Amino acid sequence: MKIAVFSTYTYDEVYLSRFNTGHELNFFVLPLNEQTVALTKGYDAVCIFVNDTVNNTVVKALHENGVQLIVLRCAGFNNVDVAAAAKLGIPVVRVPAYSPEAVAEHAMALILTLNRKTHKAYNRVREGNFSLEKLMGFNLHSRKVAVIGTGNIGKAFCNILRGFGCKISAYDIYPDPELIAAGVIYGTLEATLSEADIVSLHCPLMDSTHQMINADTLRLFKKGAMLINTSRGGLINTMDVISALKHGQLGYLGLDVYEQEGKLFFQDYSEDVIQDDVILRLISFPNVLITAHQGFFTQEAMEQIAGTTFQNIDAFAAKASLHNQIKTG
Repeated sequence: MKIAVFSTYTYDEVYLSRFNTGHELNFFVLPLNEQTVALTKGYDAVCIFVNDTVNNTVVKALHENGVQLIVLRCAGFNNVDVAAAAKLGIPVVRVPAYSPEAVAEHAMALILTLNRKTHKAYNRVREGNFSLEKLMGFNLHSRKVAVIGTGNIGKAFCNILRGFGCKISAYDIYPDPELIAAGVIYGTLEATLSEADIVSLHCPLMDSTHQMINADTLRLFKKGAMLINTSRGGLINTMDVISALKHGQLGYLGLDVYEQEGKLFFQDYSEDVIQDDVILRLISFPNVLITAHQGFFTQEAMEQIAGTTFQNIDAFAAKASLHNQIKTG
């Protein structure tokens, strides 16, 4: 198959080329969206990532250009109009699980960094400042941590927390029996949020979860609690979170995702004036830590993403069952 691969960087080319099972790949640094969809003419499939935009207009253009398959090299699919694709007979496949430990471990890294302020200590020591003033943290042992969403990543995160001796509560519409047996206590969203010292989000972005962290739910948080989001930026109302930070209701914020990240993440703007006033405000807080969607970024995850991506493509080419197809309805 002839495949147009969008939003690619050096590491994408390396891993996709290594795991390629005989398909013709053309790599585009540009994201797929309404402005770039014309590039897909003559291709059998498109391979996309989290910040590509495949809305109804793009889906129609893909169909007109002869594209037969949309291949996501990620788990989330909120950036694709799956219903529109289904109507036009274009299957959408994804990588439902790739090293859940990668994202779970990054969530823990954000917690540890925010808590023990290792990023600040690193910079101080490089400048010859060995003072411990304002670097005090707290023990994670016996702290209450709320895990919102206990799918593969949330479950891996719970297992990490157990190693730290944390008290774990969780919210998920489908409680995990193994986690319950291990001592994780499930409750309502309201109760789970209100009891936690740390809240970590591990759920998909859907209509039901969009901006689930907002002014109302933030009022349930313990004063000074920590919020971690390594899932999707749209899970939180960013302006409400900024207000909670300003008033001390929220004590720490760690983000690996951002609702408007498509305009920023994966790019180098170090020599430019960033026009996004919201992220600039977030960066200005001393108790906020932001990474640019790197939670997935480990060797093991990249290998699994590339491997599953080509399994999906090969299944379509062979007219076999698409086990990782996203269903509608």
